[in-house]
Amino acid sequence: MKKHKLTFGLMALMGIMVLSACEKEDPQPTESIVEIAQASADLSSLVAALTKFPDLVTTLSGEGDYTVFAPTNSAFAALLTAIGQTSINDVPEPVLKSLLQYHVVTSGAVLSTQLTAGNVATANTENISVTTSGGIKLNGSASVLTADVKTTNGVVHIIDKVLVPPSIAKFVNTVVEPAYFNKNFTTLIAAVTAASPSILETLLNSSKKTLFAPTNAAFTAAGITSLPARATLDAVLAYHVIGSEVKASQLPSAAAPANNAITTLGGVFYLSNRGSNGVFINGRTRVTATDIMADNGVVHVIDRTLLPPSQTIAQIATALSTASPGAEFTQLVAALGRVPALLNAAAAAGSNLTVFAPTDAAFTALYTALNVAGINNIDIDLLTAVLQHHIVSAPTTATGRVFSSDLVTGAVPTLNGNISINATALTVTSGNGTAANISTNAALINVLGTNGVIHTINKVLIPAGK
Repeated sequence: MKKHKLTFGLMALMGIMVLSACEKEDPQPTESIVEIAQASADLSSLVAALTKFPDLVTTLSGEGDYTVFAPTNSAFAALLTAIGQTSINDVPEPVLKSLLQYHVVTSGAVLSTQLTAGNVATANTENISVTTSGGIKLNGSASVLTADVKTTNGVVHIIDKVLVPPSIAKFVNTVVEPAYFNKNFTTLIAAVTAASPSILETLLNSSKKTLFAPTNAAFTAAGITSLPARATLDAVLAYHVIGSEVKASQLPSAAAPANNAITTLGGVFYLSNRGSNGVFINGRTRVTATDIMADNGVVHVIDRTLLPPSQTIAQIATALSTASPGAEFTQLVAALGRVPALLNAAAAAGSNLTVFAPTDAAFTALYTALNVAGINNIDIDLLTAVLQHHIVSAPTTATGRVFSSDLVTGAVPTLNGNISINATALTVTSGNGTAANISTNAALINVLGTNGVIHTINKVLIPAGK
């Protein structure tokens, strides 16, 4: 009897010991993947990123069997430094979501002992490369710091680098990178994506280049509220790229009122480098940030998207004169029609003109002053002299194109005598002393043509002695 009691007691003790050992070796997890991350101070950046996407939080909080590679805060900080951003909040949400999904394996909970060399499919449909020789490495460089953190819906491995999928990695260290990873440039990235593939290929290839990158606000400022057809996109985007690396210190400069003709992949634009007063392109666009360096060139940020000119001065005036409502230049077009030599100059591809263009209201005031019924009642010699007094021309140099950013106070020669510019007040005074205001309406100043530029004024200029 004693023997049986002793045997029973030993068996019971052994059972308790076995049960205790099992419980110690394999405790049941009580927290989800999200709860584990929230409880770790070193995963706060990951949590902040995840909470931007309620669907991901719901998935990783609920039932399932997932593997999550969780980057530490320092891993996120290193990524931000690498892509030139200061906060996760700067990164466009589609890019950030793809990055996060790339850290999630949906096919099951894979312990570190089960990771084998090869590719592992992730939630963003791209693969992570796993190597095991000399320790587990992900994509050749990321190491597992803490493995096999079990959760109610899978397993977490804490890693020392943010994994970047190939679809995103191709932009890193290129001139596309500053725009791709910043919310302020999503329109530019959408434009590059919608353009011909050759545009993106050019921006990503290894040859050195300079990109003038317009912000989202820059597209709006240029009147682009929806993306145009591909052919137009191609032309606009190519107009922002110089086929060599030009840093801020290398941007050409010239004494005002001259400017510099710069050849881009999409035509010629005119750069005015005014030192501490700023760098302007085509008079309307200002360079707001410079020298964002990349492996294949440099990026400068601009505040207005550049639009390559497609019409001559004559064509622009005609288009504006037939516009409805708000036609501005019907009388100017009619006047030029009476003076074929000037009309030909305004239409000639080789011209290099600055035209101070009077509005219809300005011509109406002139008719009253001359006591005539209209343009056809003005003596042709007087009309020719008046029109010439509105045109600055320099056929062989860029000086003929005087943008608002290039205006300097003083006398400027026209085809018929000097006019006087007040760059501060934005006025132009004719030879006979009439002062006209240059329009401050962005649509009516620095209107670039293929052969010159137009500024709208509110009075007709009369040369001295007329």
